[in-house]
Amino acid sequence: MQKYIAEFLGTAVLVLFGCGSAVLTGYGSAPIGMLAIAFAFGLSVTAMAYGIGHVSGCHINPAVTVGVWAAGRLPTSELPAYIISQILGGIAGAAILYFIASGKLSGFDIAASGLGQNGWGEGYLGGYGLGAAIVAELVGTFVFLVVILGSTSKAGITQAAGLAIGLSLVMIHIVFIPVTGVSVNPARSIGPALFVGGKALSQLWLFIVVPVVGAYLAGLLYKHRFPE
Repeated sequence: MQKYIAEFLGTAVLVLFGCGSAVLTGYGSAPIGMLAIAFAFGLSVTAMAYGIGHVSGCHINPAVTVGVWAAGRLPTSELPAYIISQILGGIAGAAILYFIASGKLSGFDIAASGLGQNGWGEGYLGGYGLGAAIVAELVGTFVFLVVILGSTSKAGITQAAGLAIGLSLVMIHIVFIPVTGVSVNPARSIGPALFVGGKALSQLWLFIVVPVVGAYLAGLLYKHRFPE
C-alpha cells in the first residue's frame, strides 16, 4: 500500500506543479514561458524521484509503469494498482490546481484559461495536426522510457538517475510543447481534461493510447537486452 500511496502523491505533485506553471504564472506561450513550464515538469519528476523513488520507483505515469512492466521489472499483479493510483493522483492534482485558480479575485474561466490540458489542432498552441501529435507523443514517450530504463538498469543506475530522468522530460517539453503541450503521461492528461471537458475530453484518447504504445516499445527493447 505504501507504493500506491507514493504513486498517488507523486502524480498529484507532477500535475499540480507542472500544469500549475502554465495556469497560475501567466507565462503564456512565449518561448521563455515554455522553458519555465518545461523545467516545472522536469523538476517535479526529479523532486519526486528522490522523494518517493525508494518507495515505489517513482513511476508517477501509467506509461512508465507499462514500460517497466514490459521490460520485466514489475510483476503483472502490481500493474493495475499502480495505474489506478496514478490516475487518481492526477485527478487530485488537477482538483487542487482548479481550486487554487478559482480563488483568483478577478475570476477564473476554466473554459477560456484551461487547466494545462493537452490537445492539438487549430486554436491549440502551434496548431499542429493529428499526425504530428501522434508522432510527437510516441517519440517523446519512447525517448523518456529509454532514459528511465537505461539510467535505472543494473548497469546504469547512479545517484544522478533522477536528475537525468527529470532533465530528459525538460528536453522533451522544450521541443514538443507547441505540438501537444506534451503529455507522455496518461494520468497527467486525464486529470485536467476531466475538469475542462469539451475538446480536451474528446482528444484524450490520443494521450492515453500513444504514450502507452511508445512506452511498451521501449520496454520490449530492454526486455530483449537490445540496448546492451
